Amino acid sequence: MDEGLFLRLQNFAEMFMPLIIFLVVLSIGLIARKIIFARLAYWAKKTSTQLDDVIVQTIKGPFVILSLMLGLYFALQFSKLPENIVQVMSKSMLILGIISVVLALANLLSGVIKVYASRIDSALPVTSLTQNIARIFVFSIGALIILNSLGVSITPILATLGVGGLAVALALQDTLSNLFAGFHITVAKQIRVGDYVKLETGEEGYVVDINWRSTKVKMLPNNLVLIPNDKLNKAIVTNYNLPDKEMAVLVDLGVHYKSDLDKVERITCEVAKTVMAEVSGGVAYFEPFIRFNAFGDSSIKFTVILKAKEFVDQYLIKHEFIKRLHKRYAQEGINIPYPIRTINYEQQKGA
Repeated sequence: MDEGLFLRLQNFAEMFMPLIIFLVVLSIGLIARKIIFARLAYWAKKTSTQLDDVIVQTIKGPFVILSLMLGLYFALQFSKLPENIVQVMSKSMLILGIISVVLALANLLSGVIKVYASRIDSALPVTSLTQNIARIFVFSIGALIILNSLGVSITPILATLGVGGLAVALALQDTLSNLFAGFHITVAKQIRVGDYVKLETGEEGYVVDINWRSTKVKMLPNNLVLIPNDKLNKAIVTNYNLPDKEMAVLVDLGVHYKSDLDKVERITCEVAKTVMAEVSGGVAYFEPFIRFNAFGDSSIKFTVILKAKEFVDQYLIKHEFIKRLHKRYAQEGINIPYPIRTINYEQQKGA
C-alpha cells in the first residue's frame, strides 16, 4: 500500500474515531435506556405504591445525560487532543454529572411531595408553589456545588447575596409579598387545592392551584379567576370544604293555612328521604327534617333541611326535591297557595 495513502487513512481515523466512538456509545446508551425503562415501567405498574413510578420517571431524563458523559469519556480516551482541551472537557463532564444528579434529586423530591403530602395531614400541601420551592432549593445547592468544582469561591457569593438581599427585597416588595402570602396560605391549610371557596367580592369556585404570585380559582361557568396571594390573604373567604365537605341544603316552602301541618311534615320528610337515597350527591344516611318558621301573607312558611356531599351537589338535590315534592303534594291534595293581595274597597271609598 502506498505510504501516503496509509498516512491519510491513519490521520482520518485519528480525526474521526473519537466522534464515531461518541456516537456509538450514545446510541447504545439510548437503546439501553429505552429497553431498561420499558421493563421498569412495566414492573412499576404491578406494584401498589406510587413511589417506584416516581423513581422511574425521575431517573429517565438524567439517563440521557449519563449516556452523553459515557460517550465523551470513551471518545476522549481515543483522542489526541491538547491537554488544555481535555481538561475543559473533563470539567464539562463533571458539570454534566452534577446537573444530572441535581435534576434527578429535584424531580424525586417534587414527586415524593406530590405522592405523600396528601396522605399525611401534617405534610405540606401539594401546590406548584411547594413543588417549585423544593426544586429551587435543590437547584441552588447544585449551582453552588458546580461553582465550587470550577474553583470559584462561594463564600464571597454568599456574602454578596446577604448584603444585596435587602436591596432586592425592596425592589421586589410586591412580588415577595405575594410569595410569602402564598406560602402562608399553603402552610395554614385554610385554603387548599380542591376547596370550593367564595370571596367577599362575590367570586366563587374551586381552587385549582396556588403559585408564587396568585391563587387560581375555577368558577362554575368554567372561567378562571387569578387572585393575588396578598389580597387573598387579607380577604374574607368562605371555604365550603371546611371543616367538612358535607353541607346543609335549605329549601324554603309554604303551604295553605288550612293544611294539616302534621301531614305536611310527614309527606315532605318522606320525599326528602327518597331524594337523599336516590339522587347523586345526597347523603344517604342523613335524616331530613323541616322547621315551620313564620305565618306568611298567604301561607305558613317552613324550611326543609337536606344534606349534600359537597357544594355543587345542592343544585341537583334542590332540582329533584322540588320536582318530586310538587308531584306528591298534588297527589295528596296539599295546596301551595299563590301570593294574595286583598283590596278593601269600602275603606278606599270612605277615604
